Amino acid sequence: MITRLEFNDLQKDELSKLISSITTSPYSDYKLFKQAIARLIENGLVPTFFVQACERVRQERKEQDINAHLLRNVPLDTIIPEFDQTNPVNDKYAKKLTFVGEALLEMFAQLTDSPLLAYRTRNNGDFFHDVYADKKYSNTQTQKTDGELYFHNDRTAHPVRADFLSLLGMRCSEENLIFTGYLDGKAILENLKETSQEWLRKPVYMTPFDEYSRDSNAQQIDSELHPILENIHSFRYYDTRTTYGPDAPAEAIKALIDLKVAITKAAKGRVAIHKGALFSFANQDSLHNREIIQVNDPYSAEKRLISEISHSDIKTHL
Repeated sequence: MITRLEFNDLQKDELSKLISSITTSPYSDYKLFKQAIARLIENGLVPTFFVQACERVRQERKEQDINAHLLRNVPLDTIIPEFDQTNPVNDKYAKKLTFVGEALLEMFAQLTDSPLLAYRTRNNGDFFHDVYADKKYSNTQTQKTDGELYFHNDRTAHPVRADFLSLLGMRCSEENLIFTGYLDGKAILENLKETSQEWLRKPVYMTPFDEYSRDSNAQQIDSELHPILENIHSFRYYDTRTTYGPDAPAEAIKALIDLKVAITKAAKGRVAIHKGALFSFANQDSLHNREIIQVNDPYSAEKRLISEISHSDIKTHL
């Protein structure tokens, strides 16, 4: 289930005027940037409609086990530059002079009580990342690819993974049919045999690190042996990458095949993240993908830009 909320233009303009007052770069001083957003909240300056929307997200996550929310018509930067696709991260530091999108994401994180998570080895430790094509990673299974992404959790191979992800459409042409698929962990369990669930809870599986992670840390080749199914319906899985360990028994291998069948059968949601849309969803309690149905404007598809944040209960910078 995906809860959908849409703001009107007056509401968007009101919120935009407020967060446009934040001029500190989160890439040069995240602590100061975060404090500036916190002061807006503490001083009661955030419009009521946005506070209520975030409270609904928080309550539905906590009380109703609804873990996917789509907010439409949210504020964005007036100027969204195109970054060099051979070095997009450093080019962003030079070109991006306003931070409305980042301020919106930070405010959403604080109001939903889901602090941001960052990694020292990922994009220089930034808390805000771009889902943007880097030519080096064309046709790979990384955040920087220009192609499709199979069903997965973000950073499947890593020992610390986000609880939630939020994707903000910054530059997304509606002429192209590009979707983010969402598969709730509960829907997978409904199609998964009890015996398979038991084997999937055993640490006999492994996931290779993606190309981008290996470039960030040459020691990252394969994950440790890990279970695929954890908690009630948390999955640690990347389709086509997660596999069984060298000593896994036949029952564990069969359970992995059953999981692939369950994923195929399970009911799925699909969201088109257009410009000004914020899609926030569970990372560990669901799987997501990128599906490219039709590209009518190749240039816009190549320059498609989504800002991403990772949320976690872990408040330290890892």
